[in-house]
Amino acid sequence: MILSDAPAERAILAGICRYASDAYYEVATLVSEKSFTIESNQIIYSCLKHILEEDSSKEIDLPTILSASKEVGVDTFLSAKEEMQHLSAIMKFPVQLSNVRKFAIKVRKIQIARGMYDKLEETKEQYLQLKGHEPIGEILGIAEESIFDFIQELNENDDSPKKVFADAEERLENLSKDPVDIVGIPTGFDRYDFAIGGGLRRGTVNVIGARPKTGKTLFAENAGIHMAKQGVPVLNLDTEMTKQDHQDRGLAMLTDIGINEIETGQFVNNNYKHEKLLKTVKKVKDIPYYHISIGGVALAEQLSIIRRWIAKEVGINDDGKAKNCVIIYDYLKIMDSAEIKGDMKEYQVLGFMMTSLHNFAIKFGVPVLAFVQLNRDGITKESTDTASGSDRIIWLCSNFTIYKRKSDEEIAKDGPENGNRKLVPVISRHGEGLEPTDYININMIGKYAKLIEGKTAKELESGGSIIEDEDQEESVIYNEGDIPFAGV
Repeated sequence: MILSDAPAERAILAGICRYASDAYYEVATLVSEKSFTIESNQIIYSCLKHILEEDSSKEIDLPTILSASKEVGVDTFLSAKEEMQHLSAIMKFPVQLSNVRKFAIKVRKIQIARGMYDKLEETKEQYLQLKGHEPIGEILGIAEESIFDFIQELNENDDSPKKVFADAEERLENLSKDPVDIVGIPTGFDRYDFAIGGGLRRGTVNVIGARPKTGKTLFAENAGIHMAKQGVPVLNLDTEMTKQDHQDRGLAMLTDIGINEIETGQFVNNNYKHEKLLKTVKKVKDIPYYHISIGGVALAEQLSIIRRWIAKEVGINDDGKAKNCVIIYDYLKIMDSAEIKGDMKEYQVLGFMMTSLHNFAIKFGVPVLAFVQLNRDGITKESTDTASGSDRIIWLCSNFTIYKRKSDEEIAKDGPENGNRKLVPVISRHGEGLEPTDYININMIGKYAKLIEGKTAKELESGGSIIEDEDQEESVIYNEGDIPFAGV
């Protein structure tokens, strides 16, 4: 049985025959030849489309349709007696112009239902191949991927080349109605956002590389909580730490109460700290900051987790893209030895993972903040070849930034009050980046799981500022030896 509505199909064609371009352009964005289930209707629609896209001022009559049928090569079909009778009946069918679009919407919905039915039919064969040892995420992912792919197909735009500036005037008009301070989602690190081109942009993978025990997880935590406090749903995909670990560090960062005091419950001995923690928990318990541990989880299942989170917690726009959200991936590494197949090398698998993450970001219009390990060269060098794994990480990211400890010489030069870490934007495809040898000062206070962004090295030298920073928090002076959690 085919899902269809023959009267609605007939009404659309009758409306175009009766009202020509006035009706055609009401339905052209909704239906196509494939929307019609009756072959005769498909052919008649193709003729009407040909006529009105050649000359939108034309009136529709029988000779005009027959002439168009020759031009599109279907005249033999329409010349059959029963087809001529069908066409004549359509041209005489009474329909009001105001109803033509309503019929088109109905036909489009039925077409979507048919497509979804066919997509789910395709998954049956995949399910029949399962053996029972597959993770539940992989099993659910078969249907989920089919559904999400179908949503994308529904919203695919015409992929023909376009004039670059054809719609620039309209876009400028739209931008002028709702100007913003930053293009992407701000991370809370203003100079970093400035260097990479205005925060985390939709459909991009933003990569930060660091050596082990430098504090990349704290960077992810600080950025994630900042964005979630602004109402942006954030999913932290973590390979090493538990939800409780994140909870303790997040509360330390928000309250300036030591992680150790929180973990051990010693905060109860100080009424002020106890009350501050309780008040903070009430304020942040509903912020959209999500965590899941993906240690040992294969990539296909990870993507399934993200898809389910988007569907359940974020939502999909009419264009098939996810609503505003951010994915934090901490960090890019092989989770399952089974992912290394045949003669594949580890760097090839990491390259495949980066490709999948990049494609997912573009497909759903989601910004990804991903962390990678730097190789040993990253101790002294500040270049793209320090990223462990594949060149594909660099090829596919929108920006690549190194996060590392400052040398003793740099601390002495900048002053200890300006931090013990630095951010070095190496690649920035959308932003201005920084001048060569420049870097952003970061003060990491491990005891409180807090990162405070300071000025750049060049700003400290010149006394200027690359951004307005009247609200910038002052750096806290500390001794490195007093930071027991600096390796987090």
